[in-house]
Amino acid sequence: MNALKYACALLLVCGSLGAAHARDTQLLVPLDEVIQMGLADGKLDGSVTFHLSGAAAPAVKEALGDDVSNKKTNGVGKDDLTACRWAALSALIAFQASAKKRGADAVVDMHSVYKGNNVKDPVNFECHAGNIVVGVALKGSYAKTR
Repeated sequence: MNALKYACALLLVCGSLGAAHARDTQLLVPLDEVIQMGLADGKLDGSVTFHLSGAAAPAVKEALGDDVSNKKTNGVGKDDLTACRWAALSALIAFQASAKKRGADAVVDMHSVYKGNNVKDPVNFECHAGNIVVGVALKGSYAKTR
């Protein structure tokens, strides 16, 4: 009888693992909301500005290379939008740290990259939410603009 209970439990767990990876909801979220959240929380200090592809951006005086920041967060117990904002903020924090090391004051031409697809939008970034993990992948170019 214990073996039967164990087998049933194992089947339930294995079945739910497949379902956990099945959801892949795409959301488009305004980057400005995340920047404002980061500034208000003190996680972004304002020394580096962020500009999506197609959005107004300052003139680049010196290009300092490209980078990708691919961040994930646990989506359990969070709504998709909140989790997307947290993942994007983690990406911006990583960009800010790297920009400072390179002497950059801006990250320009930022756009979403997901499974090889580039999504360029002047207002929104792309986020993908599953049942367990939520992720954001952003590519951008470091620049001196001042």
